[in-house]
Order: sequence, then C-alpha cells, then structure tokens
Amino acid sequence: MELQKRNNALYYNGHTVNGRTADIHITRRGSDWYFAVCAVMATAAFVFIGLAIRRHRRNRIFHYITAGVCFVAAIAYFSMGSNLGFTPIQVEFARSDPKVRGVYREIFYVRYIDWFVTTPLLILDLMLTAGMPWPTILFVILADWIMIVCGLVGALVRSIYKWGFFAFGCFALLYILYHLVWESRRNALRYGTDVHRTFVMTGALTALVWICYPIAWGVSEGGNVIAPDSEAVFYGILDLVAKVVFGALLIWRHRDIDPARLGLHIRDYDGDDYYTEKMHRNGVDGGGVQVPHHNGATNGHSNGAGVPGTGAPSHNPNV
Repeated sequence: MELQKRNNALYYNGHTVNGRTADIHITRRGSDWYFAVCAVMATAAFVFIGLAIRRHRRNRIFHYITAGVCFVAAIAYFSMGSNLGFTPIQVEFARSDPKVRGVYREIFYVRYIDWFVTTPLLILDLMLTAGMPWPTILFVILADWIMIVCGLVGALVRSIYKWGFFAFGCFALLYILYHLVWESRRNALRYGTDVHRTFVMTGALTALVWICYPIAWGVSEGGNVIAPDSEAVFYGILDLVAKVVFGALLIWRHRDIDPARLGLHIRDYDGDDYYTEKMHRNGVDGGGVQVPHHNGATNGHSNGAGVPGTGAPSHNPNV
C-alpha cells in the first residue's frame, strides 16, 4: 500500500474553536509552510548547540540563548502548522476579496507566546554584547513585553480600539529601537572595535526586521488585507531572519570575543577557580590543609592569620 504523504493537519484539527468557525484560515499550503519553518528553526537550534559543544562552558552563553530562541520558535511553528493555538476573531474590516472574505479570522495566539519568550532573549543577546548594565536590560525587556502583549490584545479585539493597543505597542518598539541604534551602540564601542562591529551588524539587522512586524500585523490581524497563507509567509520570513540569520551572524561574530571582556565573568563548575573559592569558604588552603578561622580583631588580637596582639604574620608552617 502506498504511503500517504499528504499533510492532513487541517483535517484532524479543524477551524472551529469554542463554537466559532474561522472562515478566513490557512490552507494546506500555509500549513506546509509553517512546518517547513519549524524544521529550519529546529535544525538551526541543534546546529547552535553543536557549535556550543566545541567551546568551553564559560563561553557558551550566546550559543545557548540563541539555540533556546530557535527551539521555542520551532514549537510555535509546529503548533501553527498543525492548525493549533488559534482562536476565531470577528474582523473589523469585511473584505470582498475571496481570500479574506468572511466574518471570523484565524488568529494564532501561539505566535505571541513564542514572541513573549524569544524576543527578550534576542534583546538579551544584543544588550549583553553591548555590555549594558542589568537595570537597563531589564527595563528594555519590560518594554518588549509591553509591545508583545499589546499586539496580542489588539489582535483579539474586533473593534476599532485594537488600534489603540497597536499604538502602545509601536511606542514600546520605538523605545527598543532607540536603545539599539543609539544607547547600546555607543556603549558597545567601549569594549573595542570588534565588539562594536558585532553589535552594529546584529543590532542593525534586528532593527530593520522588527520595523516590519507592525506592517505585517497591520495587513493581517489588524486590517484583514492579506490572506492567512500570505500572513504565514510574511511572518515566517521575518522570524527566520530575526532568529536564524541573526543567530548565525551573532555566533560567528562572537567566535573570538571572550565574554569576560563584556563583564560576563562566568565560572565553570569544575574549573580551578570554582574549587579554589569553595575550599577557601570551607577553610582549606590550596594544599588541603585546614585553615583556622578568626572572629576578627578583638581583645587585642589581629584579624588575620598573624600572631595575636602583634599584627605580625604567623610563622606556623601549617597556615
């Protein structure tokens, strides 16, 4: 018997959710595209992990972050390819075009769950590269979450008020772009020409791609202008560039950059520095000899390992 190779996701997972049917939905071609993007995302994630294994554990932070971005995106695209993670929402603008004619449009909320997890990681990649302080990083990530949540709420609103959430999201995006093209770029220059060039290349790519997301939102979830299959291609290309291409460029540029230069002093759990500090905390010196503990300079005694009351260093060979 000949094996069936046809994608039957739309047959098994229909377009009806909570008693409503999305009459504006993806076709099998859109489902195939989502599965193809899922495969690319998963492959890229495994490649990034493979490249991480070739480096010391202290130098894998950017590999792990970028691989995590692609893994999460692969799960989201698998969900959308399976025609899952959506809800039918009544459109604000009814169109006469047969491709977008209908009452309820398929809105994939799983896409926003993906962005809520992955876009802060992308920002973390960029701002760690620029050596930005943690308070600034956290505040920019908060702005990113505001942008994503506003996009999701706006997509789920059927009335004209959706554009108010769209405006709030765009305002948050402008703040993020300001940091990418100005504050973080200037700060990256402090760490050397190679670090600055790495940030400029990856930051410029991110800024250019992220500007296109509001356009995609406006012609799909917002304005119901393009068909869900075209929406899939639009968002899919943007995500591939923003995650896979960005990740490959970032890791390639970081190949000769020590994270310690960026203020990321990461200690390995089986490194010499880890055991040295652990033994010091336990009162053992480098030769395995127990070091006596002192409570400080009290009653005329010194606060170190010196002779009590004199401040002179001890001559005890066991210290």
